[in-house]
Amino acid sequence: MNQELAEIIGTAARAARDKMGLTQAEVAERIQLTPLVYSRLERGKMLPSVPSLVRLCAALHLSPEEALGFSPRKARAGKKGGRGPDDETLQRLLYISRRLEAEQLTALLGVATAMLRR
Repeated sequence: MNQELAEIIGTAARAARDKMGLTQAEVAERIQLTPLVYSRLERGKMLPSVPSLVRLCAALHLSPEEALGFSPRKARAGKKGGRGPDDETLQRLLYISRRLEAEQLTALLGVATAMLRR
């Protein structure tokens, strides 16, 4: 079980790192691991600690569900109605919202809240 989970996390980390165009050394620095340790993590040879997993998810823009091998559909199944935007859409929205000024972000939040009330 631990070996399987380590491989799942490593595969997800490698895919996300490749998608972002980062090197192993760059990710290792961002999540405060040595490149050697990060390489072992990505090859599925070790499990990260919980704090390291949190930093990994943040650095690679991975949800914990993705990092642990749950598909977006499985991750949403327990949510209200099992409906919702896919992870890519949410990531795009998050990326855009991070570039907004505080006033614009407040307006976006107001629009989203109003849409939920309909």
